[in-house]
This record gives sequence, C-alpha cells and structure tokens, in this order.
Amino acid sequence: MKRCALFLLALLLSTTAWAHKPSDSYLTLRATQGSNNIAVRWDIALRDVDYVLQLDRDGNGELNWGEVRQRSDDITKLATGRLALSSADKACTLTSTGPLMLDKHSDGNYAVLSLSAQCEGLAKEVKAAYSMFFDVDPTHRGLVQWIAPGSDKAQALVFGTESASQFLALQPTGVWETLRQYVVEGVWHIWIGYDHILFLLALLLPAVLVRREGRWEPAPQLGGAVKEVFKVVTAFTLAHSITLSLAALEIVTLPSRLVESAIAASVIVAALNNLRGTLENRRWVMAFVFGLIHGFGFASVLADLGLPKDALVLALVGFNVGVELGQLAIVAAFLPVAFWLRATRFYRLGILKGGSIWVAILAGWWLVQRLFDL
Repeated sequence: MKRCALFLLALLLSTTAWAHKPSDSYLTLRATQGSNNIAVRWDIALRDVDYVLQLDRDGNGELNWGEVRQRSDDITKLATGRLALSSADKACTLTSTGPLMLDKHSDGNYAVLSLSAQCEGLAKEVKAAYSMFFDVDPTHRGLVQWIAPGSDKAQALVFGTESASQFLALQPTGVWETLRQYVVEGVWHIWIGYDHILFLLALLLPAVLVRREGRWEPAPQLGGAVKEVFKVVTAFTLAHSITLSLAALEIVTLPSRLVESAIAASVIVAALNNLRGTLENRRWVMAFVFGLIHGFGFASVLADLGLPKDALVLALVGFNVGVELGQLAIVAAFLPVAFWLRATRFYRLGILKGGSIWVAILAGWWLVQRLFDL
C-alpha cells in the first residue's frame, strides 16, 4: 500500500508545467446536403507544430508570422498526413482551400487550416482516422465537431491514442448520445486537470488527521474523515458548478490568464495551509471560494469543445456530471489509502508536509508561467 501511495504521489507531481491546458487541436467537419465533399477547419497549436517542425528559425523562443508563413506548406503537409477520411472503404482526398491563418485560443496562438475532403460518395457513415502528434505526445487529443448533412447540430468527438479511428454518423445523433459524449469529456477533463486534482487533494490530505496542540494526529474514526471529505467535496462541487454554468451560458466571463493564474494560486494556498493548519476545520470554506475560480477554468475547456445550441443545457449538465464522477473516483481512490496510512510518519511527514511543500513549489512555477505567459 505504501508503494502504491508513493507511486500515486509521484504520478501527480510529475506533471507538465502547463497543467490545466493539455495539447489539443480542434477540427470542425461539415458535410453539406447533396454534396460529397466535407469542409474541414483545423486549429493546431503553434507550440505543438514548432516542436515537430522547428518553426522558430532564429531561435529566440518566439514565433512571428513570417516564420509561420514560410512553412505553411510544411504545416499543411504535416496535417493532411495525420488525418484520413473515407466512406464506403474509399478514401477521401484532402486538399487546401485557402491560405494558412492564425487564431488565438485560451492557451496561445493556433494555425488555422481550411481544407476540403473530396469523397466519391457518402454512404451511411464516414470513417475518420486521426494521428496528429501521437508519436511525440501520447496525451494529445483531437477535439472534433462533426456536422452531418442537412443538420446544424454538431456532434462532439474526441480522438486520442485509444480512439484514433471513429465513425461519423451521417444522421444527427440523439439527445442521449450528446449527454454521454459530454459526461465522458467531463470525466476525462478532471482526470487530466492536474491543477484541479492537486487543489482537491491538498484540501483532502488533512481530512484523515486532527489538529491537537499544534500537531497533526490520526483521526480516531473513519466516519469523521468521511464527513470532512464530504464537506470539502460538496463545497467545491457547488462552487464550480455555479461559475461553470454562468460562464458557459456567457452570463459572466473572465480573462483566461487571470483565471489560470488564480487557479495556480489556489493550489499554493491550499498546500501551504497544510503546513500551518490555519483552516483546519474550515477547509470547506476554502474549497467553496476557490471552487468559484476553478469553475471558470472548467468553462474554458467546455467552450473549446463547443456547446451545441439546440442542446446547450443537456451538454452543460453532462459535462458537469462527468466532472463530478471523475472527482468522486479520485476521492474513492484516495480516502482508503490515506486513512490506512494516517498514523504513520510516512503520511504525516512525507505525504502531508513533504507533498504539500512540493505541490506549493510546483504550483508556484505554474503561477509564474501563467502570469507572464511563458
């Protein structure tokens, strides 16, 4: 069990510096009624393209439009070699239909490709095979909005190493499929949102302990620990559900850099609190206050996925349910191990104190990166 706990801690702490926004690209595939062609818009992060094609010719660490434009043919060639569409076992031909453009997303600049997939015919379904950056980053994902012929409703699909080939239905999907898609995406997002996970775990680490005379001691009963965990998780869930809904419905919006920086700061505060025990019985207050900020972070991901206009509430509910299910899975894995180890020096010193210090340092680096857009 101790080895398992060490492995879990190491896994959580050995994360990339930009913890909240992993490597994604965004595709919109639109089929037109009565046509065999599929219009493709593909947004690809310049930082990812630069890593593969070395766009930064002068090596100054910054990309300018001239450097990107000179390699536009190479970028298009890279992309078209990593996306394959076919129907009725016949491959569609991908061609460029416009010049390379740039667009800005929440995590930086993206190259925008306009393509057309010319198919001999569209029968029943279209097979899409996606392999962009999987060879250099197994966590990369392609986020697809598929619009079937004669429909204005987008179907959300996620391409990863385990789901590199998928079928695009030519008939619009039902409401339950939309709900399922966004539940799955919500679960996935909380699992790869390392800053969200570390904030939650930093609040939960002391839940199996009690503070007496300035010292942490093991909680006498599991019931007390469960009650503390319930208060923290409920407060965090309620808070981020409020702001996620407000932001997704465009009632309240905040600048992305401000949100991401505040999320990193929340992790620091939660981790350092474990060293002093200042809010030992009121961690749920911290969970609620900072949970409001985390909700805006969740909303930015939901916005990148795209919300179907005719199923806005359904997609929002599905994503939020997915986040909660993923969160509960993390808690269910954490609590039994933490309670079993609570009386050991390994837990009180190694995990609670040592882990909190390391989390604070890591989150401090995230904060610097996000504040100064490094």
